[in-house]
Amino acid sequence: MGSQEPHKQGGFRSFFRRLTTSQEELEADELQQDLDRHGATPIVSCAGRRRFCVTGTLRTVTLRPRGGAPALEAELYDGSDVVELIWLGRRKIAGIEPGRMVLAEGLVSVQDGRKVMFNPRYELRPAGGA
Repeated sequence: MGSQEPHKQGGFRSFFRRLTTSQEELEADELQQDLDRHGATPIVSCAGRRRFCVTGTLRTVTLRPRGGAPALEAELYDGSDVVELIWLGRRKIAGIEPGRMVLAEGLVSVQDGRKVMFNPRYELRPAGGA
């Protein structure tokens, strides 16, 4: 019976953690675990005009003109930070929609205090990070 006690404690601890942790914190933890699976860099660590591979969930997708040309902008969140993915000259990309898991690769720079990646290579991921 003594060998079962730690297991029960761990189960209760996990149960109570899920009850007291916000849904946003649980999603952030899940997204952080996804980074290792895909060999991606946490967005919080991306800086300095270098190429990075990042993965996460698209929070917003917006059509916003830049210099008179269309630009599709999507905010990618990985649980640590956000990066703005911007496809110049595009009005719509099939599958690029809020809630979608995406793996993106490109040059990260900072504009107006925000991390941005222009015309990234991307891969749509199935829900659940598989």
